[in-house]
Amino acid sequence: MSACEFESVEKCLEAHLPQAELSEVRRVLFGKETLKLDLPTSAAEAASERDFELKGFRFEAAPEQLRPPRRVRVGLVQHRIVLPTDAPVLDQVSAVHSRVGEIVEVAAMCGVNVVCFQEAWTMPFAFCTREKEPWTEFAESAEGGNTTRFCQELARKHNMVVVSPMLEREELHGTLWNTAVVISNTGNVLGKSRKNHIPRIGDFNESTYYMEGNTGHAVFQTQFGRIAVNICYGRHHPLNWFMYSMNGAEIIFNPSATVGALSEAMWPIEARNAAIANHCFTCAVNRVGTEHFKSEFTSGDGKKAHHDFGHFYGSSYVAAPDSSRTPGLSRTRDGLLVVEMDLNLNRQMSDKWSFKMTGRYAEYADELTKAVRQDFKPNIVKE
Repeated sequence: MSACEFESVEKCLEAHLPQAELSEVRRVLFGKETLKLDLPTSAAEAASERDFELKGFRFEAAPEQLRPPRRVRVGLVQHRIVLPTDAPVLDQVSAVHSRVGEIVEVAAMCGVNVVCFQEAWTMPFAFCTREKEPWTEFAESAEGGNTTRFCQELARKHNMVVVSPMLEREELHGTLWNTAVVISNTGNVLGKSRKNHIPRIGDFNESTYYMEGNTGHAVFQTQFGRIAVNICYGRHHPLNWFMYSMNGAEIIFNPSATVGALSEAMWPIEARNAAIANHCFTCAVNRVGTEHFKSEFTSGDGKKAHHDFGHFYGSSYVAAPDSSRTPGLSRTRDGLLVVEMDLNLNRQMSDKWSFKMTGRYAEYADELTKAVRQDFKPNIVKE
């Protein structure tokens, strides 16, 4: 079996472990058992007809005397590109719009309040081919582009907040950005969050295409809670998660595009660690499939010229602040993960573990201020 054919860790465990051992292995790997969420039969039938995986789970918080539950349903959408990478640009975008639109319809049937798509969801992840054309033609205005208008229609129709990561073209300064547009359930553009950290590893030399973000660590107040978007490579930076949390994020989405050979061992760990350390929910979304490009391109790590980045392994999941996490979606199929979460769990875990209260941030701020200076001298004690 090749790596791209291996569907999921969870299914492998279920196929080969006795039930008693399986329960213990799940406890060690995933924390407290995540309860299954009952979804409408009509939604399951629609997902089957449209050939994508549908899973549902829920996180509970303890009952409180002074606060009612704050239950929110999020939907994570992972998908392949629909047309070949050499198809006309507008045809590719339109085909993906259609595919994602039919998945969002099922999300609405499942009562999803906030839906998040994968990084650069309207296009192939072509940023590492080192070709500018035709890939820069996929860039759109974050405020008024075709994709944003499409997402506004979805938001209004389904009373749903939409997180739409895209390649943004800022006409004023002629700059391209890797951006997530956040659209309110009213259909209005609430704002945008640009990718803070740009990778320079292997094939992923994305600085050829767009700049490091300049929107800081914006948090968006929605009807369904405070959300933030930590795009892709930012998940490798603990301080990035931390600053979204410090600005009040209750749910942090991590829309990504990453391949098995590079990062798969890290994938189940990073968003989960961030949820624990920052007393919030984290949602990791990855694209799926292998995308082939007509022209060969070379790698930053000495590989021979090749036509694809490798297999995008999906495996989207949600992690909770109590260290539990959902099983992931498939490594090989389009999918929708629906998760109901009680946001009261954030403060409950903060009260239990007190990571922020004991953080001593003023001390770290002082030392970091010194560390970024050119004349910094590390505090090393020698004999």
